[in-house]
Amino acid sequence: MRPPDDRRRRFEDLYRANHDPVLGYVVRRTSNGHDAADVFAETFLTVWRRLDDVPAGEKARPWLFGVARRVLANHHRGERRHTALTARLASELSAIQHLREEPADMDALAEAFAELSDGYREVLSLADWEGPSAAEIGIVLGCSTTAVRIRLHRARRRLARALLEDPPRRTARAQVQEGDPV
Repeated sequence: MRPPDDRRRRFEDLYRANHDPVLGYVVRRTSNGHDAADVFAETFLTVWRRLDDVPAGEKARPWLFGVARRVLANHHRGERRHTALTARLASELSAIQHLREEPADMDALAEAFAELSDGYREVLSLADWEGPSAAEIGIVLGCSTTAVRIRLHRARRRLARALLEDPPRRTARAQVQEGDPV
């Protein structure tokens, strides 16, 4: 490992020599200046952390472009996740708003939810009300992340199917299950 002053001097030399080319590379591959600044900063933060891995001489710039490319890939993945999450939340909020506008739908939802098995109600409650990840739900329920995802999928599918049924059929089925006369 180099002494601190040599390390700092090497980083500053790399930064000065490659600032404009790396910044241009990043700016052309991002949608706005803020994203470009973030990716550029993360690129040189990585360079600082891995300074001993940076090749000497003319091989340094291609190595820096490689780092910038990987930082950009992470940035774009994050943007896609953010966009998908935003769309999902907008859809869920729209559905919640729709349910609030029509109280009868809320009653139907509560009735359909009550008809689910305890296990399906628990996994839905955890996922949709408490908000932990599938791995965290797995810890709570004592099962694997894959099992949580499968249970959650099945529970949502059964809840959706129950909501599509006619209310009289659903009520009659619930009464039969409880032992009440139809």
